[in-house]
Amino acid sequence: MTLHHLRAAGVSFVLDARGAVLHWGPDLGELPDSFAGTQVPAIPPSSVDVPLQWSLLPSLGDGWSGRPALAGHHDGKPSGTLQVVAIEHAGNTISVRAENAGRSITVVTGIELSPEGVLRIRHVLTNDGPGLFELASLDPQLPIPAEATELLDFTGLWAHERRPQRTPLRQGVWSRESRHGRPGHDDAFLLMAGVPGFTFRSGRIWALHLATSGDKRIWAERSALGHSAVGAGELLAPGEIRLARGETYTTPWAVAVFSDSGIDGLSDRLHPWIRSWKKLAKPRPVVLNTWEAVYFDQSLDRLADLVDAAADVGVERFVLDDGWFTGRRDDRRALGDWYVDPVVWPDGLHPLISRVHAAGMEFGLWVEPEMVSPDSALARAHPSWILGPPQSLTWRFQRVLDLANADAYAYVLARLTDLLAEHPIAFLKWDHNRDLLQPGVAHRQTAAVYRLLAELRAAFPHVEIESCASGGARIDLGILPLVDRFWTSDTNDPLDRQHIQRWTSVLIPPELLGGHLGAGTAHVTGRTSALGLRLATALFGHAGIEWDVSRASPEDRAMIAAWTADYQRLRPLLHSGVVVRADTPDPAVLLHGVVAQDRSSAVFALVTLDSPAAALPPPIRFPGLDPDRLYTVRTLGHPPRVVQDAPPPWLAAGAVTLPGRVLAEVGLPAPLLVPEQAVLLSLDTTG
Repeated sequence: MTLHHLRAAGVSFVLDARGAVLHWGPDLGELPDSFAGTQVPAIPPSSVDVPLQWSLLPSLGDGWSGRPALAGHHDGKPSGTLQVVAIEHAGNTISVRAENAGRSITVVTGIELSPEGVLRIRHVLTNDGPGLFELASLDPQLPIPAEATELLDFTGLWAHERRPQRTPLRQGVWSRESRHGRPGHDDAFLLMAGVPGFTFRSGRIWALHLATSGDKRIWAERSALGHSAVGAGELLAPGEIRLARGETYTTPWAVAVFSDSGIDGLSDRLHPWIRSWKKLAKPRPVVLNTWEAVYFDQSLDRLADLVDAAADVGVERFVLDDGWFTGRRDDRRALGDWYVDPVVWPDGLHPLISRVHAAGMEFGLWVEPEMVSPDSALARAHPSWILGPPQSLTWRFQRVLDLANADAYAYVLARLTDLLAEHPIAFLKWDHNRDLLQPGVAHRQTAAVYRLLAELRAAFPHVEIESCASGGARIDLGILPLVDRFWTSDTNDPLDRQHIQRWTSVLIPPELLGGHLGAGTAHVTGRTSALGLRLATALFGHAGIEWDVSRASPEDRAMIAAWTADYQRLRPLLHSGVVVRADTPDPAVLLHGVVAQDRSSAVFALVTLDSPAAALPPPIRFPGLDPDRLYTVRTLGHPPRVVQDAPPPWLAAGAVTLPGRVLAEVGLPAPLLVPEQAVLLSLDTTG
């Protein structure tokens, strides 16, 4: 076979017999073997004397003067150029074996194209030579076409994750590097290269995500030679990966997605692909987390009213956050001492758990197993278990436990095992509240965390785990197979959450993203917002509450109970449907929603973040509907605050029925919402 062609869901990936990547992008249909010969380029002046085509492992020896796929050495001798020696092709997978001239290095590249059109690529390097091989970098790379000249990736801060940023792809390298020991709040997250001006609903995009929770780099390069590429790999410190003869190193999977229908087209592939392997055992329960309700003020008496109030408003899972273990009265001590505090909980956690269960709810618990407080019994007994020298910086008054240390690992595994064996715990909120700040340890620490999670999941398959990292600082497809949801951000401010959830859900399906109803005045920002906006924002995800609802007014509690009932009724749609985000002309106004897979129903939110640009805002135009079916549109939930002498007649009538084509192309007149309001709209087919 001279051509290796993977096809699925409107995507093609084409490799020739020499391992040159001829195409990644829209489906090319059936191809003759002669196609490879038609793609050989000209040889320009003042260049190598052979046609230059994109290799899976480009290097200087191939004539590629850009960023190489592989960098490393045997005792100062570079690895050199790798030549393809074998290609195996079965179904929609390809395996490419390459060796260097001295046969001291072998790299096997695995390529998979899923039924949803998601491409995965990774390398497995083996040291076949004498002595140690020190690896500097090994990045899966893919070519992108010349039309992809605009980049979008992300940055951010604590409580302000996933801030998008755009830049043109000029000649040279745009490289984003993370040295946090976790992806970080400023994680590039998902690198998109597309046609200029691509939007949520339009434009071709080639996107890349690296499925790892450690240090990494993700980059795009445009060469003066005429080639462009995207790539990603672990960001390795000098000496971090040293392989003895016969040892191997496997890169994280690079997850690559093509869309010819804008950013939403990426989600249209990613969400069903993730759902195909990330199976959830049951519907996502309404959560109440105690953190912003009580902080460290824990006792059975303090929490009893909160348990009862949570049950009254429809909560299904009650999670006890930080403060339950020995000596933990604030955030400056006791991490690592994972024993129930006998002073705060003299009868243990069982009375609280019994009360939670009697109220019809599951019980969950907060832990931070990767960390240790300098002021803790664990640190005093085992200082050698702590990463870094004694004078290393603390962060949130804590240090990092070295989980690559077998004794430290065994201790954490034993303490968590004992907790889960002794108590009927259905859920762990697994936190990670600091960067590592130690060079050369991210790879081993990440591997140890993955192994720890895997062991606990095998021993306690009924326990769900949430990945939290100071909020949303560890959201990636590397850890996702081992957890059941992400805590999207530490802010519950709905204005910030609208943006954070909008962009995080490009990659991650909404049912895996925790979103909580917070207090009227947000604890992180100090901003006060209407209950209707907070409810509408928390609805689109794995919904929960982080507020002392025992002290809420009867009117507010009634609204919350109605909201939980709506969430429970709508979650089959919200957690299986197609996420859509409209391209609204006014940045002060957002329209987003979820449309059922069969397009029989949908729920949308129209949100005013600020004062609209016009007295009469543009019509509400609903993307993603079946153009030939009739939909009845109604409002849902608590009515928003408006300033209008009269509503649009369709709203006054309570409902309107129109074809999907009309709703998408013409739309409906919008109510005149004041700033920081939201209206929920349900759409159902008729007949």
